Amino acid sequence: MELRDAILDAAEEIFSDAGYSGAKVRDISAAAGVNQALVRYYFGAKQDLFDEVVRRRGAAISGARHVLLDQLLAAEASPTVEKIVRNYLKPQWDMKYSGPGGAAFVRLQARLHAELEEHALRLRSEVYDASVKRYIAALCDVLPDIPKEVMSLRMAFLVGTYMFMLNDLGRLNDLTNGQIGEVGKDAMLDHLTAFLSAGLRAPLP
Repeated sequence: MELRDAILDAAEEIFSDAGYSGAKVRDISAAAGVNQALVRYYFGAKQDLFDEVVRRRGAAISGARHVLLDQLLAAEASPTVEKIVRNYLKPQWDMKYSGPGGAAFVRLQARLHAELEEHALRLRSEVYDASVKRYIAALCDVLPDIPKEVMSLRMAFLVGTYMFMLNDLGRLNDLTNGQIGEVGKDAMLDHLTAFLSAGLRAPLP
C-alpha cells in the first residue's frame, strides 16, 4: 500500500470515530505509521486531508451511480422508479458492506450530512450534486406529473431516509421491541427501495 493511501485509510477511520473537530493529525499519523510532516507533505492542512478523504470514496459512489444510470437508460427507454432508486442506493449500500474502510466512510458521511457549516455544504455539493441531479431528471422523465421542484424535495427525503438506515439500523429493534431481528443486506435494500419508490410516486398534496 502506498503511503498516501495508508494516510487516507487512517484518517478515514479517525474522522469517522472522532469527527473533524475531535480528530488529531498526530493520531492519524500514528495510525498510518508515518510522521506528521509526511501527512502535511501529502495533504497540507487537516481540512485538506479531510476533504480528500471525502472525495476519494464519495467520487467512487457518484461515479458508480452515473455508470449504473447510463446502463439502465441504455437498456430501457422508460425504466421503473424502483430500478432508478435501487441504482442510486446500491453504490453506497455496497460500500457499507465492503469492509472496515467502506463502513467507516459511511459513518463519516453521516457526520458530513449533519454539518451545516458552509465548507461542508460546498464539499457535499462538489462530490454528489451532479449524480443526484441526473437521478432527479430521470425520475422526472418517468413521473412527468410530479413537478421538478417537488421531485427535488422528495429526493432530499430519500437521501435523509437512506442515510439513517445506513447508520442507525439498531434503532429498528428499539422501535419494534426486538421483533425485527436481523434483516439481511439485500432484504433491507429491497424494503428501502419499495418504500422510497412509493414516496416518490405519492400524489401531490
